[in-house]
Amino acid sequence: MPENKSRPSQEQPWENGWAPDTSRAPGTRRLWLAGGLAVATIVACVTAIALNDKPLEDTSKGHQGQTLSDDETGGGLISFATPSASGSATPAGRKNTSASPSGSASPKSSSSPEAQGSSSPHTSARPSAPPTGKPADPAPSGDQRSVQAVNYPDRYWHVSDGLVKLDAPRGSESREDSTFTVVKGLSNSSCYTFATHDGRYLRHRDFVLRAERNDGSSLFKQDATFCPGYSGAPGTVLLQSVNYPNYALRHKNFQLRLDPWGYNTTNRADFSFRLVSPLG
Repeated sequence: MPENKSRPSQEQPWENGWAPDTSRAPGTRRLWLAGGLAVATIVACVTAIALNDKPLEDTSKGHQGQTLSDDETGGGLISFATPSASGSATPAGRKNTSASPSGSASPKSSSSPEAQGSSSPHTSARPSAPPTGKPADPAPSGDQRSVQAVNYPDRYWHVSDGLVKLDAPRGSESREDSTFTVVKGLSNSSCYTFATHDGRYLRHRDFVLRAERNDGSSLFKQDATFCPGYSGAPGTVLLQSVNYPNYALRHKNFQLRLDPWGYNTTNRADFSFRLVSPLG
């Protein structure tokens, strides 16, 4: 068996003809091991830095109530916060994903009862405006008329104990006290003033309609002047005070008085009258 000369025994000297293997540089394994260890160390350091930064980023994301993608983070390990308009810090390089008003209507607004035209049960309906239109034709100046209630057609204005009430005619005396001479308004010639058969005039005092003598004062002339308006029914008239234009004559508990007239007026028929042929 031939002698193996690839590796001589340790006792044999170099002179025996053995030469070391020169195909590989000495210490190559150690260099590879050192390089691998260095790479592993670098990877471990980078991983540790990334893990240390991650909780801070997650916390900021939790405060914002949203999750950012890798594209939105900008890929940097370290970022510097810049102050925002609201006073809170926003990481640099990240998109501002806070909600902002859009120009389109929200579903809530488009489905609201007001948008659909239906009235809300908690919202009261807007009162209707006072009727507008042409009032009944004024009676000629000096003409005699009786004033009939629209919702009580068997009752008429009647002077009783100095007050004007809504009564049914009873006898000739009652008919005479229910007949008035319509003249031009003492304060405004385009309006009405009602004179009784004994020379008194109908005027409001303390918002109650009365028959009193003309004292010649400006106040009396205004109190005795009523302007015609449209009450809402053809052939009827609304009698508004010249010095209280938002008040009109009405019957209440069968007594004539001034009451407010406007959008919120109820019992509108109480304000409507007809100037009819004289009873007396």
